[in-house]
Amino acid sequence: MKTLNLSFKGSLGKAHTLKLNYASENLDEAAIRAAMQKITASQLIQKDDDLLYVIPASAKYVTTTDEVIFATK
Repeated sequence: MKTLNLSFKGSLGKAHTLKLNYASENLDEAAIRAAMQKITASQLIQKDDDLLYVIPASAKYVTTTDEVIFATK
């Protein structure tokens, strides 16, 4: 499975990651930067006194592989 991980810095300086499971795999840097800027401009995600997504830091696709040990049907 491939996920798009968007990393941001919060208003208190901590790192936060937004993981998107069903993102398009063909997005280029400009499209991802634009989307991250929209997320930061919205200022919607907050926990206590910390805005979680304030400064876009990085974006990457992460591929995970399942290794099945056994499966009962």
